[in-house]
Amino acid sequence: MKLYTIDTGNFKLDGGAMFGVVPKSIWNKLNPSDENNMCDWAMRCLLIEDEDKLILIDNGLGNKQDAKFFSYYYLHGDATLDSSLAKHGFHKDDITDVILTHLHFDHCGGSIDRVDGKLVPAFKNATFWSNERHWNWATRPNEREKASFLKENILPIQEHGQLKFVPDEEGYQLFENIKIRFVNGHTDAMMLPQINYNGRTIIYMADLLPATYHIPLPYVMAYDMFPLTTLNEKKSFLTEALANDYILYFEHDPVTECCTLQQTERGIREKEKSKLSDI
Repeated sequence: MKLYTIDTGNFKLDGGAMFGVVPKSIWNKLNPSDENNMCDWAMRCLLIEDEDKLILIDNGLGNKQDAKFFSYYYLHGDATLDSSLAKHGFHKDDITDVILTHLHFDHCGGSIDRVDGKLVPAFKNATFWSNERHWNWATRPNEREKASFLKENILPIQEHGQLKFVPDEEGYQLFENIKIRFVNGHTDAMMLPQINYNGRTIIYMADLLPATYHIPLPYVMAYDMFPLTTLNEKKSFLTEALANDYILYFEHDPVTECCTLQQTERGIREKEKSKLSDI
């Protein structure tokens, strides 16, 4: 089994939205904002090569949206999904499975390409994995969240017959070395892949903990649908992760790929930071 970091570029989001109730005087020291209050964030995906499977977790913003859309999110950096795959000797056609943690545009926008005016799956040989509860939530979105669920990123997966659902079962064994956890604070039925790798457990954090900055309990995004649920899910998860020495893999942290945890007098905090390639 081999793991590869897949960088799909960076983007910017409003700092207040990303840090919720935490004052700017505090969070701006962690991830300084620009003159528009926008902070830099990664879109870091994960590629898993395991025997005959090549599994991609999330896939970034994609490139099919118009200039107006990208002007809101300041996509920048040299990395792209294609270049990151090529760096490790792969192509999108090699992907056998795509696990979509949830269907917000910055996690699944790369699922679909626009070719000759038509929307087609970017991974033509892959099965896309979501779950029925979240799929229904995303395709019939509430007014607050619907701007994050773009139909052009979602519906073509099903229309082309490439969609499968993970059973709504905590700890479901999707593949030999990958289990699926469920959390519900950020959005309904978000999936967190749990990976058994060289005797260690790696958790792909998606938007439960977008970055190391979000490890302290009060740091809950304003984007979360159910912030108190997130708070409870974080508390439970961090206690478990500390006790079992899990490695956390961050999708949006602009600097840190992975970390372990330690107990401090201020609560659970990051311990050792590392790159995935060093594990």
